[in-house]
Amino acid sequence: MEEKVLKVQKIKNGIVIDHIPCGMALKVLKILGIEGDVGSTLTIAMHVKSKHGWKDIVKIEDRYLDDREIDKIALIAPNATVNVVEDYKVIRKHRVKVPEIVKGIVKCMNPRCITNQREPIEPEFKTISIEPIVIKCKYCGREMSGEDIVENII
Repeated sequence: MEEKVLKVQKIKNGIVIDHIPCGMALKVLKILGIEGDVGSTLTIAMHVKSKHGWKDIVKIEDRYLDDREIDKIALIAPNATVNVVEDYKVIRKHRVKVPEIVKGIVKCMNPRCITNQREPIEPEFKTISIEPIVIKCKYCGREMSGEDIVENII
């Protein structure tokens, strides 16, 4: 019996973020600041079967990511890959990497931390663990993981 497969349209230029943990695609869009009308094709595939289990995929036409955005994605999808597409072909495939030092992309959830006061200090964390992701504030020592990191991405 032939299996029917729904194929998603290719994008001409842009990015494909693959191997996102199930249910995290919408959070990826949130941390990238993508809401409402993006002015180009946006494809979200959630709970897609792959040879390694289940995953989400995000395709964004005419959009590319900078290093800061890739670091943000790594914090919520440490096994993701970012594929750069030009003229319908993947020209570069990049596996995200959780940075050892997370600087200026997550705010500390401790309201008493000096980074949350009126001091001009940029939040900085050290990565303690990758599976699961745990980061520790350089200034107050507060550890954050999982949903706390997602909710505090700047």
